Amino acid sequence: MPDHIEVRVTAGSRDEADRLADAVVGRRFAACAQIIGPITSVYWWDGEMTRSQEWLVLFKTTAGRFGDLAGCVREVHSYDTPEIIAVPVAIGTAEYLGWIDRETSR
Repeated sequence: MPDHIEVRVTAGSRDEADRLADAVVGRRFAACAQIIGPITSVYWWDGEMTRSQEWLVLFKTTAGRFGDLAGCVREVHSYDTPEIIAVPVAIGTAEYLGWIDRETSR
């Protein structure tokens, strides 16, 4: 796993996305959060294909903070099985990646 990751989480409302961003960034489990939406998600749930409106929260953090971030999301999130997936950051500017390191290490 690379040192820096982007963690993707979907939320069922803008308010919930805001609460997730505030909780995770407030605890410094991520340096920042970006909220995108609304988006349309199509997925299988309880044996049925479902379509719903969601908001996507993108967290910028380090691999070492993933466990704390995921635990915080589970604590705040309303879903039984929230999407919490990490995508590696292959490359980034030294200044930006250093900023992520500083803000998540406090």
